[in-house]
Amino acid sequence: MDVKSLICGLAATTVLALAATGAQAGKLEDVLARGTLVVGTGSTNAPWHFKDAGDTLQGFDIDVSKIVAKALFGDAEKVEFVNQSSDARIPNITTGKVDMTCQFMTVTGERAQQVNFTVPYYREGVGLMLKADSQYADYAALKAAGSSVTVAVLQNVYAEELVHKALPEASVDQYESQDLLYQALQSGRADTAATDQSSIAWYVTQNAGQYKDAGYGWSPQTYACALARGDQDWLNFVNTALHEAMTGVEFDTYAASYKEWFGKDLAPPAIGFPVEFK
Repeated sequence: MDVKSLICGLAATTVLALAATGAQAGKLEDVLARGTLVVGTGSTNAPWHFKDAGDTLQGFDIDVSKIVAKALFGDAEKVEFVNQSSDARIPNITTGKVDMTCQFMTVTGERAQQVNFTVPYYREGVGLMLKADSQYADYAALKAAGSSVTVAVLQNVYAEELVHKALPEASVDQYESQDLLYQALQSGRADTAATDQSSIAWYVTQNAGQYKDAGYGWSPQTYACALARGDQDWLNFVNTALHEAMTGVEFDTYAASYKEWFGKDLAPPAIGFPVEFK
């Protein structure tokens, strides 16, 4: 019997057994019986979730979702993506429209009262991007330059406070979009751009030899997938799939995706004592 037939058989057996005993099937059993994982995500934010020239959805969030689908069905393509806005991430979970949301969602205490968060699959932070030929070699040089440095950042009520945590004396110019941010850096109106480190990694990878990371990050935030509250078996399963992608049998898949979208090689987990418990 092949893996696909075995998984389908086990799923059917589980559902029948629950029906026979009068037990209520949980989300894990529902998904297995359906044969497809339904994931809420976006489609406009590279490198997390965006469409290529052929209108195919891709990105790191997409790959992480496919890791869970593979753990469920032995087939990474057995996933249906529901395109949703950022403000639909929690409602689509709580109403059951999707099985999980994987959409560069920052973990907060307020959100954790509404959904269950999985183990983290990425740690985001703010970084500084420089042109490759910048007069400033790195973060230390930017900081030493004090008020001579101009920083481009996305418009936000906290933008100046955010920048000044890293560069206390720098001038801050705010822009309405990411594209305008990059244009300011390219044209020389700004010496550096403060933006998400994932965006820096993506932009540097896509424009080889033109830009560089200044080598400093701050303001950390955790990205995790979100599930409906009240189903521990489902949460345990997704956590297991993600954990093993980052530390175990699916590490090569996770590492290949990380390399593709962020341009960095991950060191394999050390053999022996599980490093996550140190």
